Amino acid sequence: MTLDVGDKAPNFSLPTDGGGELSLKELKGKSVVLYFYPKDMTPGCTTEAQDFRDRAKDFEKAGAVIVGASKDSVKRHDNFKAKHDLNFALVSDEDGTLCEDYGVWQLKKLYGREFMGIVRATFIIDANGKIAKVWPKVKVKGHAEEVLEAVRAL
Repeated sequence: MTLDVGDKAPNFSLPTDGGGELSLKELKGKSVVLYFYPKDMTPGCTTEAQDFRDRAKDFEKAGAVIVGASKDSVKRHDNFKAKHDLNFALVSDEDGTLCEDYGVWQLKKLYGREFMGIVRATFIIDANGKIAKVWPKVKVKGHAEEVLEAVRAL
């Protein structure tokens, strides 16, 4: 599935770090930055999370909520969040439904090997639950700042 600007964002209700649960419906009326990343505690994913963490107050001022998503367990999310002092929710999509719904579970190639995995991607979902912006293949450096500028432009 490929989501485009203007599409209705697929709803979700998933467990989060800290034993909570988060649904997109709960966030209606706010802009949501939903970013998908491959794995907790890896270099690129850590850098991306820290960049969002460092700008979290600016996202909040712009009326946006940051939500990170991967297939890691809640326990791994708890450890990742504690180790890097992350100040936003991480949802656990262990069965991959959210990744499938947003089209980020794709065939990847690394060192001549092919495998299925999460393609780093970010979606801005507007206050009405529609996709406002999509970054389908994210390069980490400068990404959080670019997303912040897009949120401010909504």
